[in-house]
Amino acid sequence: MAKYNTAIDKKWQQKWEETKLYKFDENNLDKKLYVLEMFSYPSGSQLHAGHWFNYGPVDSWARMKKMQGYNVFQPMGFDAFGLPAENYAIKTGVHPSDSTMQNIKTMEEQLKAMGAMFNWENEVVTCAPDYYKWTQWLFLKLYEKGLAYRKKAPVNWCPSCNTVLANEQVLDGSCERCSTEVTKKDLTQWFLKITDYADELLEKLDILDWPEKTKSMQKHWIGKSTGAEVTFKVKDSDLSFSVFTTRVDTLYGVSYVVLAPENPLVDQLTVENNKSAVEAYKEESKKQTEIERQSITREKTGVFTGSYAINPINGREVPIWIGDYVLATYGTGAVMAVPAHDERDFAFATKYNLPIERVIEGGESLPYTEYGTMVNSEEFNGLSSEEGKKAVVKKLEAMNLGSEKVNYRLRDWLISRQRYWGAPIPIIYCDHCGTVPVPEEQLPVELPYNVEFAPDGKSPLAKCEEFLHTTCPKCGGPAHREVDTLDTFVCSSWYYLRYADANNSEKAFDTDMINKMLPVDKYVGGPEHACMHLLYARFITKALRDMGYLNFDEPFLSLTHQGLILGPDGQKMSKSKGNTIAPDEYIAEHGSDVFRMYLMFGFAYTEGGAWSDEGIKSVARFVERIERILDSSREAIESGNNNKDTMDKAEKELNYWRHFAIKNVTTDAEILQFNTAIARLMEFNNALSKYITEPEKNLTFLKDTLSDFIKLLAPFAPHFAEEQWNLLHPNTSEDNSYSVFSTAWPTFIPEALIKDEIEIAIQINGKIKARINISSDLDEEGIKAAALNSEEIKVATEGKNIVKVIVIKGRLVNIVIK
Repeated sequence: MAKYNTAIDKKWQQKWEETKLYKFDENNLDKKLYVLEMFSYPSGSQLHAGHWFNYGPVDSWARMKKMQGYNVFQPMGFDAFGLPAENYAIKTGVHPSDSTMQNIKTMEEQLKAMGAMFNWENEVVTCAPDYYKWTQWLFLKLYEKGLAYRKKAPVNWCPSCNTVLANEQVLDGSCERCSTEVTKKDLTQWFLKITDYADELLEKLDILDWPEKTKSMQKHWIGKSTGAEVTFKVKDSDLSFSVFTTRVDTLYGVSYVVLAPENPLVDQLTVENNKSAVEAYKEESKKQTEIERQSITREKTGVFTGSYAINPINGREVPIWIGDYVLATYGTGAVMAVPAHDERDFAFATKYNLPIERVIEGGESLPYTEYGTMVNSEEFNGLSSEEGKKAVVKKLEAMNLGSEKVNYRLRDWLISRQRYWGAPIPIIYCDHCGTVPVPEEQLPVELPYNVEFAPDGKSPLAKCEEFLHTTCPKCGGPAHREVDTLDTFVCSSWYYLRYADANNSEKAFDTDMINKMLPVDKYVGGPEHACMHLLYARFITKALRDMGYLNFDEPFLSLTHQGLILGPDGQKMSKSKGNTIAPDEYIAEHGSDVFRMYLMFGFAYTEGGAWSDEGIKSVARFVERIERILDSSREAIESGNNNKDTMDKAEKELNYWRHFAIKNVTTDAEILQFNTAIARLMEFNNALSKYITEPEKNLTFLKDTLSDFIKLLAPFAPHFAEEQWNLLHPNTSEDNSYSVFSTAWPTFIPEALIKDEIEIAIQINGKIKARINISSDLDEEGIKAAALNSEEIKVATEGKNIVKVIVIKGRLVNIVIK
């Protein structure tokens, strides 16, 4: 028989394609299963081991579900806009469209060589006009709903990428793509009002089958705080400002207030003598990132404005400072400082010699930050912190100087990008009509090809005259287009909806079909998108629901994060480190299925680990052993020699391992625990190997057992298993009954796991001296008798005093002698 190789891969890939084996049946949605892996970005020309680890094992899970009777929908596409292609173009002169489409072509070929069940007829490519037309439509619908707006605001700016970043794209003060330190700029930008959905985004997390860590990250990012908003009036002025606090019970302990340096009130509050110091401090603050400014360990700094505010609860004058640890983008851009009960305020007050007054009793030293009993708080003395909060808010409400308030850390999603390779924002500016959305019938607003895209801090589209100048859709007068492009996360915020109706030229998707097809049943991808893509997709789903386009609340019901495949050196793969693993050379040597099985057996799926050449060679040898055993078994069946009809001890033993494997492969693969599932197949293979040596075999039973083995193997080694199935069951029919994937997944018989005989160890004084087979239904006395009557034990105990016989049923007998 031909040894498994890439020719077998190609043979079956061609057959599967010709027979449309994996075509999704749109007319049979009763048992549909939408399986989706996060689509890849074609920034490189090749798939790497990380792509394989995302896609291969999930395809194996989907194959098992297909054999279990599910109508599997498993689409594939490319997240094709973004900075890497544009930066590559700047470096090499190759246009982003050309390099991206060439990379997509290469990756399509590699994905098809994987032999996955992808529904290619539903492919989406986000940089194609027939896709981003509907991304622009989505933006317009959000604009109509009041969820898209434009304003001037301080934004994160990456000086290397020359573009604005959303808060979620800033990691530890640096650009998440290029690691350059991020600065601040005041720019007029487009935002999406994700904050309108903060409560629902938080509350609905609990119903999702998602990793707890991911849900916790989203909860922290949304950052809901319940407290009070308190109004402070400025002394000798009509000005006032509000602060948000979760500890209004400490209001009597306020000894100063702090405004963010960017707060517009700062210029009005700063007295003449303090202006130079305040201006210098404001300039210095612009150089700091929000992450740095919020650091707990960083020394707190500030400058006194020279003005005072009035504490509304007791009328006390308190100095107004500015400090860079207060952010204009969080809360009200102002905080009340209670040094006795806040570590940050305590450090600041100590540094600048400001009053520190205890107003909560509890603990010997300051700052005391826990709840306690109110003191030095006039009529509220003796109240607990919880009681005091309610009472103080009630008094502030009566004075019209405060109220209960809920605050969020989450900020609106900044979607403007000053780069070329993205979907143009479909907005026109007219001197007469103002801001005008592009009419839907004029979509898509196509991205021009001939553009100078060298980054200079402005959108490259601003330099493209043919794109920039247009006609106002309202008045017909001269106008100009928006020159910023959309954040690529807008493209990926809805792609899971388009997949199900990818060829619809009239709509983004058909609502009736989408409501039957979604939510996605199983979603798999990296954890790095916890507070970006996964949050944005949830928001867009909810917004479209409220517009009447969807009838479900969440896009992804079940989520799994795959681990990371590291280089052989245990480090993250990188071209500069020379530790990257290119799948193609391993596939050429061993075949696609060996590569797939190594990824599943060599690593826990949610953890990953370091690549090992020895590991993949070990899996290759395992496949060779399977092949030899299956060849020998078929030869025995075809010969018909030494056949018997009975189910004796050897058959019962093999049947045990058969059903043990069926039960555990099913259970483990269901939860994507592929490494242990394949370990059970190895045990099953060993049992087959042992049975083949029997002088007489029940050949009907053997063929049935081989059939189950191949079925269990099929999801993990689809090409190899298909070949073996057709060798065992030759089929010349024209329909898809030729395929192992058209057969039913095996079911285990519980009775087969009850052994007539079991092996137990016999110890003497704790050391194993013998092993015997006994009837599985023997009681304790019967087990003792069987152990003592063993010939080896008789010899070992002859002339000795047996003090005690200890039976651990089903495992061992320990004989204690003197």
